Order: sequence, then C-alpha cells, then structure tokens
Amino acid sequence: MIMKSLAFFVVFAALLKTGLSLWCYRCVGSHPGCGMYDFDWRYYWSYNCPEPDDKCVKVIEQKGAELMVIRDCLSYLEGHRRDIPADRYEGCRPAAKDPQLGHYIFPSINEIDHRRQHYKNVTFCFCDFDERCNSASGSTSSIALLLLSISVVFFSVCSY
Repeated sequence: MIMKSLAFFVVFAALLKTGLSLWCYRCVGSHPGCGMYDFDWRYYWSYNCPEPDDKCVKVIEQKGAELMVIRDCLSYLEGHRRDIPADRYEGCRPAAKDPQLGHYIFPSINEIDHRRQHYKNVTFCFCDFDERCNSASGSTSSIALLLLSISVVFFSVCSY
C-alpha cells in the first residue's frame, strides 16, 4: 500500500510540474508553416518554458513588405535580444531602442547587421495566461486534473 501511495505522489508531482508551467510554440518565420498568417500548429511541438514566471512571445519584424515572425519563450529570447521592451505585460508593444548596440563596430559588409537596423518596425507581443498563446490554445492543467481524479477514484476503489 505504501508503494502504491509513493508511486501515486511521484506521478502527481510530475503532472503538477508540467501542469503549472507555461507551454509555448517555438519557431521562426523562415520555417514552413510559421508565418504571420499561415501558422500551422501541426508542424511545431509546443515547448515547456523553463522559468516559473515565463511568458510566450511573438516577435514581428517588418521592413516594407518583408515580414519575419519569431515565436518562443521570453527566457530564451532574453539571452540574445537587447531590444526587448521593459513593459512585459500582456499585449503588443514596439521594441526598445538601444543606442549603444553596435556602437564601435563599423563593418564594411552591409549584410552584417550589428546594429539591428535591417527591420524598421519590430513589435513584441507578450502573453502569459494561456497555454500556447503565441498562436493557438490548449490546456495541460485540465489533463493533469483529469488524470488526478481518475487516479484518486482508482486508488479509493482498490483500497477496499
């Protein structure tokens, strides 16, 4: 009986961990099915964000008719993006300006964009209350609650 209880609590703790963390899509607009208007959720798995207070982010970069979309967790983007806005509440807002970015670099190759001036209009869209909210919706916590209720019924029937 103790082994059953221990196994139950281990499974419940694993489901609770994945049920309380946020799931987001991760893709780049140059991949097929990851554009702004043609996103296909069947091509991309959702990923569990590592931080407990993480947010799903959709970055929309535009220059003329060219449009690039990046979908990911905020904690993954913080390592290499310096233009993330300070206001990270739910909703969309323009990118922050960084006058020091690429300040002392003067490359002779124009295609190397050290100053991030290629895209003239960059917008960050944050969401942190819905699963996979950077494109679609779903719920892992309801699955965890369903499995928990089934296991409680199963263990209460087996204990008699």
